[in-house]
Amino acid sequence: MAEASLKGEQRVFMTGNEVCAWAAVAAKADIMYGYPITPQNEIMHYWTRLAPKYDKRFLQTEDEISAGFTTLGGVMSGRKAFTATAGPGNVLMQESAGMAEMMRLPIVYIIQQRGGPSTATVIYAQQETLLTTFGGNGEGHRIVYSTATHQELFDYTIKAFNAAWKYRFPAFVLGDGYQAKMREPLTIYDPAEKGMELVNAEALLGDTEKPDRGFKHLRNTYNTEDELYEVVMKNQRDWDKMAGEVVEWDAQGCEDAEVILLTHGIVSRAALTAYNQLRAEGKKVGYFRPISVRPFPGQQLKDAIKGAKKLLLAESAYGQLLKLVQHEIYGSNITIVPMLRPGVGITTEEILEEYNKL
Repeated sequence: MAEASLKGEQRVFMTGNEVCAWAAVAAKADIMYGYPITPQNEIMHYWTRLAPKYDKRFLQTEDEISAGFTTLGGVMSGRKAFTATAGPGNVLMQESAGMAEMMRLPIVYIIQQRGGPSTATVIYAQQETLLTTFGGNGEGHRIVYSTATHQELFDYTIKAFNAAWKYRFPAFVLGDGYQAKMREPLTIYDPAEKGMELVNAEALLGDTEKPDRGFKHLRNTYNTEDELYEVVMKNQRDWDKMAGEVVEWDAQGCEDAEVILLTHGIVSRAALTAYNQLRAEGKKVGYFRPISVRPFPGQQLKDAIKGAKKLLLAESAYGQLLKLVQHEIYGSNITIVPMLRPGVGITTEEILEEYNKL
């Protein structure tokens, strides 16, 4: 079998972790800093296989904390740098993510969620949704794409690099252990050949090749409350302006729906199949999926549920998506029926069973 290539469009059959490594190459990432943790390990493995062929670099650090901070150093030096982790590693990387928020550093994190809390399982969950969207001690000034397919892992990894470098906020690709390990077909490509413009990296502390370079000072610590307030509020204004440009969602059949299936990530695959089956039976059902869970498509969800009576919300966590939704549609009188399955997969049949109970 011939090796995959980014020359032209190529149909391939890969694991999700392999897809992420190829997507980082396609996005013209320069270096990955990482530390092994299941189920994301193969992102590192595949990246190190691809690196010599594409003039890339890799550094394995001593732990996830150092992986996060060395990635910040790579970014500040003008490299498209990224890292990948899961579960407890995601927890440890939140300090670097908070620093990236404060200093406006365009770091990219790929998260392959596993069961929690703590070590728990190395398999699958959606229990890192709140951690990834609002982790750290800041205000959640970050971009988070929740993927459902291998094609989306490829597409949104490229988007994450572009959004991070364009808006100067950290960006996350929120996958999961199922996507990481399973194989499925997708199309890989060179973005430039498709007319996609990649945002170039630049040295954030000045060009070290120029002795007369200008002085730059990136701060993440402040001496007074007022000083911090001004910086955070400026970042908030920038984030609010950006939100409308990067927010993404998928809504189908919501115009006349009485019940709307609401999911994110890989659970949306089961929900979409259930939606298609129910629609084929003449049921008034809709389908809504936030693709960016930060920023969340709150207004779009409000518009979708205007005529509906119930939201059937399914997630592989105990209410993390639910909390985001409740915040976004506060004031709505629609009934939310939660289907909460922390750390286990959700099938089409299970969603249909819950729908039939309604």
